[in-house]
Amino acid sequence: MALQNQTTTIAMLIFFASLSPNTADENSQSSPAASFYDVLSSNGLPIGLFPKGISDFSIDPTSGAFRLRLLSSPSPCDANFETRVRYERDISGSVNYGRIANLSGVSTQELFLWLPVKGVQVDIPSSGLIYFDVGVVSKQFSLSYFETPKECNAVEDADGDAGGGNDVVLLDDGRVRIAEVSNY
Repeated sequence: MALQNQTTTIAMLIFFASLSPNTADENSQSSPAASFYDVLSSNGLPIGLFPKGISDFSIDPTSGAFRLRLLSSPSPCDANFETRVRYERDISGSVNYGRIANLSGVSTQELFLWLPVKGVQVDIPSSGLIYFDVGVVSKQFSLSYFETPKECNAVEDADGDAGGGNDVVLLDDGRVRIAEVSNY
């Protein structure tokens, strides 16, 4: 009888252990939207770098490589800071203390051109400055613009209609290339 109880107990422990999530998976992927803002904050970055509406994200705790998805429609959305910043639905990069490198899915407007943001770096926090690396140059902003996540609005075309039609300037190996964004 005692042997049967031990066998049953061991079988139940094995069964319940197989139902629990893998600890490695818990560390590499997370889905609560607020948690990604916590990742930014713990790395000395302002939480307003990305807009409201993060539906899910994953991050590799060793390398800092991340992917996140916005709740917006399949098309990009814009947020207004000192300038307009465009966010694609899927964004990726690598976060380390005070900086984001290898960023894709984010661009900023300079006059009438859209330039892809390749990285973000916070200067000495007491300076109150943050830099966006747009390939050829860095754009400097006040950290105060990024204190809280902004609303992300549907992209407007030249006629003011939501939905796109804007051209995006891409910098590939020092060459400028115009990429058309369409709704088709």
